[in-house]
Amino acid sequence: MLIIWRISPKNMKKTTFLIVGKHAVLEALKNPSRKIERVFLTEDAQKKLNRENQSLNLFKKINVFYKSRKELDNLCGRDETAHQGLVAEVEQLEEITLKEFVLENKENNINFIALEEVTDPRNIGSIIRSAVAFGINGIIVKERSFPSKSKLLYKSASGGAEHIKIFKVSNINTALKYLKSKDFWISAFDISATKDFTSNNWKGKNVLLFGSEGFGIKAKTLDNSDFKFRVKMNSNIESLNISNTVSVVCHHIFQSKKWRLKAAINKVEE
Repeated sequence: MLIIWRISPKNMKKTTFLIVGKHAVLEALKNPSRKIERVFLTEDAQKKLNRENQSLNLFKKINVFYKSRKELDNLCGRDETAHQGLVAEVEQLEEITLKEFVLENKENNINFIALEEVTDPRNIGSIIRSAVAFGINGIIVKERSFPSKSKLLYKSASGGAEHIKIFKVSNINTALKYLKSKDFWISAFDISATKDFTSNNWKGKNVLLFGSEGFGIKAKTLDNSDFKFRVKMNSNIESLNISNTVSVVCHHIFQSKKWRLKAAINKVEE
């Protein structure tokens, strides 16, 4: 008798969830810390991945199930996330707490992003992608509102979720107060600010604080910040999307680090 196994969320472990898309799944496969239960993919998608990553044995010890695109569409559900022929059932990465990271990290230059009431999975995914691209050390989020199993988040992060620490906290203000006690400067990015963020040198330990697009940063949280900055732009546009704002800020800080390093090297060579 032929038994057909149908892919369905009901067949999954309670501790697992799905991620979709080429880059999200590829980076998960490359990450030895990520536990992968199963990969569902089309034969064409597997051939393309193997062709582009010939030096890696991506599917070693991985349970692989070949599926049609329509079957993968059904598995992804109604959120219409473009799976690109690749879906993986994964477990969460092992987490380290914010306090553990701070106590174990002896670097003098650390940059965190803190998100207050930013809940849209696409925005958070894009923020993760920019944070990884520009060397941010970690992202602080409110645990209750963080969509940790969102396919849209992982797809938007384009594999970045495998390369950065996500610190889930119960209270953003409590986390900020703790970081201030550990010599971090809290810089809030708010539309009410008048000072351009590029005027700061961004040395030392910094927390870049961003609020939701609709409501910004709460007044109580602003009171816990050391500085208030804005991203100055053409007067024809009032503001940028939150993920675009974060990208602009992170890129500037990344470049500032490079300029300081280059200046230090030149000084030594003189």
